[in-house]
Amino acid sequence: MFDHKSFLKNVTNDAGVYRMFDKADQVIYVGKAKHLKKRLASYFRANLSSKKTEALVSAICRIETTITSSETEALLLEHNYIKTYQPRYNVLLRDDKSYPYILLTKERHPRITAYRGSKKIAGEYFGPYPHAGAVRETLSLLQKLFPVRQCENSVYNNRSRPCLQYQIGRCAAPCVSGLVTDEDYNTQVEYARLFLQGKDNQVIDHLISKMEKASNELDFENAARFRDQIQAVRSVMEKQFVSQDRLDDMDIIAIAYQLGVACVQVLFIRQGKVLGNRSYFPKVPANTDLAELTATFVGQFYLQAHQGRTVPNTIIVDHKLDEKAELESLLSDQVGRKVMIQDNSKGNKSKYLQLAQMNAKAALTLKLKETSLISERYLALQNLLGIENIKRMECFDISHTMGEQTIASCVVFSDNGPLKSDYRRFNIDGITGGDDYAAMEQALKKRYDRELDEDKIPDIIFIDGGKGQLNRALQVFEQLKVKWDKNKPHLIGVAKGVDRRAGQETLILSKIGKELHLDPDNLALHLIQHIRDESHNHAITGHRKKRQKAFTQSGLETIAGVGAKRRQALLKYLGGMQGIKNATIDEIASVPGISKDLAELIFDTLKS
Repeated sequence: MFDHKSFLKNVTNDAGVYRMFDKADQVIYVGKAKHLKKRLASYFRANLSSKKTEALVSAICRIETTITSSETEALLLEHNYIKTYQPRYNVLLRDDKSYPYILLTKERHPRITAYRGSKKIAGEYFGPYPHAGAVRETLSLLQKLFPVRQCENSVYNNRSRPCLQYQIGRCAAPCVSGLVTDEDYNTQVEYARLFLQGKDNQVIDHLISKMEKASNELDFENAARFRDQIQAVRSVMEKQFVSQDRLDDMDIIAIAYQLGVACVQVLFIRQGKVLGNRSYFPKVPANTDLAELTATFVGQFYLQAHQGRTVPNTIIVDHKLDEKAELESLLSDQVGRKVMIQDNSKGNKSKYLQLAQMNAKAALTLKLKETSLISERYLALQNLLGIENIKRMECFDISHTMGEQTIASCVVFSDNGPLKSDYRRFNIDGITGGDDYAAMEQALKKRYDRELDEDKIPDIIFIDGGKGQLNRALQVFEQLKVKWDKNKPHLIGVAKGVDRRAGQETLILSKIGKELHLDPDNLALHLIQHIRDESHNHAITGHRKKRQKAFTQSGLETIAGVGAKRRQALLKYLGGMQGIKNATIDEIASVPGISKDLAELIFDTLKS
């Protein structure tokens, strides 16, 4: 039992951060205070404010404090500790994905592309966008409005004639000399830049002046082209504007909470346009106060700089924040400009807040339905297999094209659904192409032939395949050095139906050597289909990436002494990769920069 009276006698009244530990010496809660003694004493009053606090206090075995020079410094240290220790009684935001941007590169002929990660490439970045889908949609729209290239430099540098995008009017083809002047191309680049900055009216004004000038000079073909571009931009403006007013860069944050689940909805507005929204479901302790949740979310969301988030000029929230001034000060210092947090928005901003609140409630409703359905499906599977409690399931699948670029996937489901942080892919090599049995054997050995933590041992392993795949898996498990519990794991084969339709699967249970055909509306079957489909998608995504990488590599990359300039020269002078493969040693040696010895090396490498 923690002796709080003795502890409080020696606690300072300064600002600082405190960490509470349980009997296992794990940090269970991190907090900050303007007056440490007053704040810590409030935990040990007779009447506590919530069930959450009661549960927290009952688990405390010791408390450590750290004094800081200000409350703002304490706030920053608190978030760093939360990030480090992940205490179970704190609100935990587990989202480590950086946001996608649109990048306009700084080159002779700039290109527009999607970009995610640290901003190392020279150019202008527009965003952030809430998800990759919003970026793809915007890029597609830009391609229709402004003929600015979106191709990779590796493609652009090796073009000798324009591609299909030029033929359909979606690229000016700056890669081929004589089709567009640098001045005309950069004019279109400037239109795209203004459009991404939200200055659509300036784009219209520029195009109108161009159209009038062309018309006065009797250049009616160009005048008609400018007229069509004006109509296209105006059409987009009518569809894209949510309101007529110009808004600052801002994020709107609204929270919905029900049955122990919280949904935080973030609405992104940049350059006066709504770029989209994104839902977050942070891990929250029971009976969490929504004002506390809002403050913690804002702190963790924007102070975790490694996630590459940009901080807007204004953040609008739907709950009052006690530490609003401290958060504003921290964020302003972080970005080097004034950042405002508004918790009493009016006018149009309040309308956007209502929109965010509606989306938060709708997303939470869907989440609750999904969670309850997962529980029902798990219960159905437990009853079907006679297992008292399923905590972890894993599923394996193989993907390849005609035996090439073989990839195996392993997806993991916990009792809360997909556990994506534990998903794995395995490169399969050293086997006969198309031998799925050998591929499955190699994947299982890579995954299990080593020491595993108790909580990493699955209760069930699904093998996507029929009896042959399952039998090979059983042989592998007999050879493994790892010691399994006699009740773990259950190996189950999932064989597709005759015409490969969902609902016609056959389950092959290794424990009893029995085959099962479940009704298409069986909840247990739905869970099995879910994990099987996840495994298939994970495998095929990895395979496509590997295949694309192999496709884009010419084979010249592996030859010592053939760098980017020599590759470019070879492709240009010999007419592409097919021309190089068909060339003689003398023809290869005739390319500038290629010696006779290097030509022989290139010839031998490509022929072998």
